Amino acid sequence: MSDVFQFMKLSRNPGDKIEASVRKIEFKEIYQPLHAVDAADQAGRCLSCGNPYCEWQCPVHNYIPNWLKLVEEGRLFEAAELSHQTNSLPEICGRVCPQDRLCEGACTLNQGGFGAVSIGSIEKYITDEAFKAGWRPDMSSVVWSDKKVAIIGAGPAGLACADVLVRNGVKAVVYDRYEEIGGLLTFGIPEFKLEKEVVSQRRRVLEDMGVQFVLNTEVGKDISFDKIYSKHDAVFMALGAYNAVQGGFPGENNHGVIKALPYLINNVRQSLGTLPAIEKPISMRGKRVLVLGGGDTAMDCTRTAIRQGAKRVLCAYRRNEASMPGSRREVMNAREEGVEFLWCKQPIAIEPMIGGTLAVKLAETSTGSQGGAERSALQLVEGSDEIVECDHVIIAFGFQKESAKWFEDFLSETKLISANKNDYSKDLPLRGINVWMGGDMVRGADLVVRAVFDGRMAAKDILERFEISSWMV
Repeated sequence: MSDVFQFMKLSRNPGDKIEASVRKIEFKEIYQPLHAVDAADQAGRCLSCGNPYCEWQCPVHNYIPNWLKLVEEGRLFEAAELSHQTNSLPEICGRVCPQDRLCEGACTLNQGGFGAVSIGSIEKYITDEAFKAGWRPDMSSVVWSDKKVAIIGAGPAGLACADVLVRNGVKAVVYDRYEEIGGLLTFGIPEFKLEKEVVSQRRRVLEDMGVQFVLNTEVGKDISFDKIYSKHDAVFMALGAYNAVQGGFPGENNHGVIKALPYLINNVRQSLGTLPAIEKPISMRGKRVLVLGGGDTAMDCTRTAIRQGAKRVLCAYRRNEASMPGSRREVMNAREEGVEFLWCKQPIAIEPMIGGTLAVKLAETSTGSQGGAERSALQLVEGSDEIVECDHVIIAFGFQKESAKWFEDFLSETKLISANKNDYSKDLPLRGINVWMGGDMVRGADLVVRAVFDGRMAAKDILERFEISSWMV
């Protein structure tokens, strides 16, 4: 019988973190994996709440207390099976989810000051160790149907949809324009948060399950949507959100100003050795860098610049630290690695200087009296302008969804939908055609785990349309 007071006797342990002086010069995950004993000890700290807040706060509603108990008892394969009943990418979510805002933030132990159970680290441990020990999803009882579904986009929503479909005997063919699967998991999130072998391992598992990947293939360019639609019984679109939000101030298109996503993709491709010959490597070595933005993408950019050997890295955000939309853990890691923060600073203009440097004009902001509104409107403080000189500016204001012209052309030609065709979040599946959509292309830029949820729910809906009982519980 486990010790009911273990949460008092053992401190929270998310895994050892590599020292900043070491980790800031390499592109490797900074959190070390838990060993079996540590994972069991941490799982034993769970209070097994009757109404588990952690589970409700999780977007896919993982059975967290249940698989924590299995880990404590050393039943690794059963924990892996249970984890996969609600999440198609648990080893990835365990690494990149902002647990401090989700499951761990809701942990009852926080209220007593004992520190949340290390849910994310244990979730990562379960799948990593189960894979090493030979566990794979059990496909022995799958009865294959004659149905075939095309999935456009190999990001988390697309992968999750494919996972659920093949478990239920439906062929899944995943198209993606990049050379590897994962979408932003591979090409956006840096390796110090998610090493790419983790995604490659998941690809091998999915292929063994029967998922087919058609990579280096851009829909609308290399293959028409009409052709894909005609060859499959249904289509799930998970294109992501790659349309960068603009700042709307003078100079954001000047030479030396870089958008966050092209910068991150370029760096990952350098690491993978897949950077196209026509594309120049982007390096911040010896440069003074200013990152504009306060989300996780901004932190990815600051920490990448540090690892590339930047001379100095500043991050300017228009609100205070408590209002940052990104993970508090990522801000802390960035600060430890040498990133300097400028709070309540909004860019007004970027001007080129003699010698090729940039002068960024920043103004101080303050919140007006908005009756206690959670996100009060900002006001610029008169006379507070200051100039920050740097070599490069990286704009990381986030991403928004955008339409796909090839799909809108398809809708116009078939005349199967007459209203709201630019709003992909309404009336899904689209009237008269078996097309589903989900993930960031519907929500706008959001969490990986929410994209996973969308992909799984789309698959469940497709299975219902095919009158196939769903494997999901």
